[in-house]
Amino acid sequence: MGDLDGDGQYEVVLKWDPSDSKDNSQSGVTSNVYVDAYRLNGQRLWRINLGRNIRAGAHYTQFQVYDYDGDGKAEIAMKTADGTTDGTGRVIGDANADYRNSSGYVLSGPEYLTMFNGQTGAAMSTVNYDPPRGTVSSWGDSYGNRVDRFLAGTAYLDGKRPSLIMARGYYTRTVIAAWDFRSGSLTKRWTFDSNASGNSSYAGQGNHQLAIADVDADGRDEIVYGAMTVDDNGGRLWNTGNGHGDALHVGDLDPARPGLEEFKVDEDGSKPSSWMADARTGQVLWTTSPNGDNGRGVSDDIWSGSPGAESWSAAADGLRDTHGTVVSSRKPGSTNFVVWWDGDTTRELLDGTHIDKYGTSGDTRLLTASNVHSNNGTKSTPSLSADLFGDWREEVVWPTSDNTELRIYSTTTPTTTKLYTLMHDCQYREAIAWQNTAYNQPPHPSYFIGSGMAAPKQPVIYVR
Repeated sequence: MGDLDGDGQYEVVLKWDPSDSKDNSQSGVTSNVYVDAYRLNGQRLWRINLGRNIRAGAHYTQFQVYDYDGDGKAEIAMKTADGTTDGTGRVIGDANADYRNSSGYVLSGPEYLTMFNGQTGAAMSTVNYDPPRGTVSSWGDSYGNRVDRFLAGTAYLDGKRPSLIMARGYYTRTVIAAWDFRSGSLTKRWTFDSNASGNSSYAGQGNHQLAIADVDADGRDEIVYGAMTVDDNGGRLWNTGNGHGDALHVGDLDPARPGLEEFKVDEDGSKPSSWMADARTGQVLWTTSPNGDNGRGVSDDIWSGSPGAESWSAAADGLRDTHGTVVSSRKPGSTNFVVWWDGDTTRELLDGTHIDKYGTSGDTRLLTASNVHSNNGTKSTPSLSADLFGDWREEVVWPTSDNTELRIYSTTTPTTTKLYTLMHDCQYREAIAWQNTAYNQPPHPSYFIGSGMAAPKQPVIYVR
């Protein structure tokens, strides 16, 4: 979501994955990926056709929608290639180039990063994508799986203006590049590379998603990339060494402690199945056992029976409090998304096309959306969940079952709690920008929302 035309109302930017899209581990030629912009009345503003040289799948096209140049209108950024057609019909690079190999992978040819105009979809600035693929096997395999694992985000690296974060790799080599878009041009701010001197321990520490947060409270954002965090200047901040995983959550999960925390699940069989760490230092506060591949995990305040966030995961027993102690033997009925939906400040469970309220004796169904579908297969994620309309509860966006419409669901439950809109919290707004990246994860604000919460500070709002 972003205000593409500066009229004060959000527009929708939607990525269409074809029915033959592939996970990176799967061979086969895919059809083209399209990116559309729509007004909330359904009018389509433009379409970008990424062309034959961008493969379709959850890990290939990570797009960001944000106002990078401060003109009051959001831009769109994504990786492009020869044959990409912008929203005005202009082709980037060689329209006739075809770099697909016999297995359907695109492992040769130029790679670009393009910033598109939000009103027209026109390509405004195109540069070489950093990091380049180089030698395919240097990313962990030779057939094209790990070389094309991309992540993206938006961060206020100087504390004043947003920068674009584009990244490649997390299983082995990890490279993160920061870009500024000023006066119509993309320029590089910095690059972090796990191959660089002193960074070798940061290889293999990335997740299938990232989070952006000011973890050290210096007014500038860091990139939480999984088991590692990169500082606002592109330098090393911390690294737990616990390796790759499928899900992470960063927020004020324990309001009794100063600062933010990270909860993460791991895939490495020799590492803790999940853990919580101080987001400023990376100090691991508690872990769960047994070790092993733990594919799902969530942390947020879903139950008023214990203070702060509760954490649970697929491989560990029970519902755990901020100290890692099991406070309820019954885990929620889903381990996926969370959403503020009813009138209280504890968060609800969002999974598939339904919303539930957690209870120690059983979940209560609050919404079953009909004739819509979730995305990303077993991940069962929405197109988006966010505070779009401004009363701090969140809306959920799903496509209809026949993919002819998008539907935005909003709570009908009144509340006596008054909070600033979540989109006015910088960390939450950035989370809405990165939420579409790879394995979707729910957004978290920079402050604690939940049972017994303190009144949040008034957000700092700049008006042009």
